[in-house]
Amino acid sequence: MNITQDEIAQALMTWGNGKIAISKAFEEGGIDAARAVASANIDAYYGYNLGPVLFKPTMASGAQTFRPTKAGALAYFCGHSEEYPLDNGFAIMGWRACENTTSATFVQGDIAMWMGWIRLTNKDGSITTVDKSFGYKKDAAGTLRIVLHHSSLPYQPPEASA
Repeated sequence: MNITQDEIAQALMTWGNGKIAISKAFEEGGIDAARAVASANIDAYYGYNLGPVLFKPTMASGAQTFRPTKAGALAYFCGHSEEYPLDNGFAIMGWRACENTTSATFVQGDIAMWMGWIRLTNKDGSITTVDKSFGYKKDAAGTLRIVLHHSSLPYQPPEASA
């Protein structure tokens, strides 16, 4: 069950489309609708069914920086969580488009790693670019699952003095 480059490309598209679907569900049906779509997305392509997922969201800090459980991922994507009060809901920010630029991929059998930029565009046309790494593993059914998700904002060096 070797992972192919086409499967990685599809997985990236699926991830982005998931964030768009969660945003639209929130706008059309509120937080309960967004949570239902986000939960289904997490179940469909994250590897929480295989064990902890090494998930480091972009805007998480302190003791809640890492999200090895589905509950932590759901809170990050949808916010509105008493257990994760600092989460604003990354996936409910009005996303309308998602593009990716690959820096590199590594594939060995049923394990693959991808690193690059993800650009999300919201309904107002604002673009957010994040540095992203995904680790994938195929499960017993041959489904590609995210087992590593690391995200950070691009480094902004200080301005050089004149």
